Amino acid sequence: MSSDASGDTITFADFEKVDIRTGTIVEVLPFPEARKPAFKLKIDFGAEIGVKKSSAQITVHYTPEMLLGRQVLAVVNFPPRQIGPFRSEVLTLGFEDESGAIVLAATERPVPNGRKLI
Repeated sequence: MSSDASGDTITFADFEKVDIRTGTIVEVLPFPEARKPAFKLKIDFGAEIGVKKSSAQITVHYTPEMLLGRQVLAVVNFPPRQIGPFRSEVLTLGFEDESGAIVLAATERPVPNGRKLI
């Protein structure tokens, strides 16, 4: 594989293996046991995938009230990851801002839960 300023080049087949879906946050709880400030999220990905749990270090820019009902993007085909006492089932996606705080990735307008990024 060749690399450039953004990292290693991948094939389209590699990209197709990453299952990124839309989901709506239906529950937000504090996660005081986390090493870095985080929330425990429950995200509804629709009938095919269902509701999944995710730990997200997004406390700088978001409050629980801001997150509830918000549509997000997440990778749904990683294996679950144990984070302290919490089992995170999906990876909620975001970008670091200039200070390193996470800004959530989102669709430009609402789409049905469970839709795959193509």
